[in-house]
Amino acid sequence: MNRMQDAHPVTLRAATPDDALCIGVLATQVFLDTYATEGIRPAIAREARATMAPEVFAPLLADPANRFILAERLGHLIGFVQWKPDQPHAMVTARRPAELQRLYVLERFSSTGVGTRLLRAAEADAAKGGADLMWLTAWSGNARARAYYPRRGYVDAGTTSYSFEGETFENRLFVRLLDAVNS
Repeated sequence: MNRMQDAHPVTLRAATPDDALCIGVLATQVFLDTYATEGIRPAIAREARATMAPEVFAPLLADPANRFILAERLGHLIGFVQWKPDQPHAMVTARRPAELQRLYVLERFSSTGVGTRLLRAAEADAAKGGADLMWLTAWSGNARARAYYPRRGYVDAGTTSYSFEGETFENRLFVRLLDAVNS
């Protein structure tokens, strides 16, 4: 972390419906930085608009079944985690699994601990709510995520996939037992 970041602490808070605009814009930026590695093409542009627009996040934020925790610095959104309790997956055999749907941090704040703080906050919240396992999928082409999650106690449980516009992309399923989480 540089001195400027040290002087201004990062705070975490629960999201509200008023955060949809900033979450959508941040999500779009991180999505494109991660998945548009060869540039923007129509399919990627449509997927970003369909899944990352503020209008997509507004109803998610209004639904109490969806959980969002924001990381802010100087009143500016720099990252967020989105998770949902009681989300089964065909490859997960937990009693009460929770799905980590997104962990997005602006590139400038990667490797500062913000992502880990958000991840641990989501795990603690899920465990407090009775979840016994957190699972997520990460694109196989995202080397950063495939290295990040095992360093934080997640186990690679196998291959799954994600499809849009007739294309299928290999993903890896990661799981972590939450009874081991120190909350």
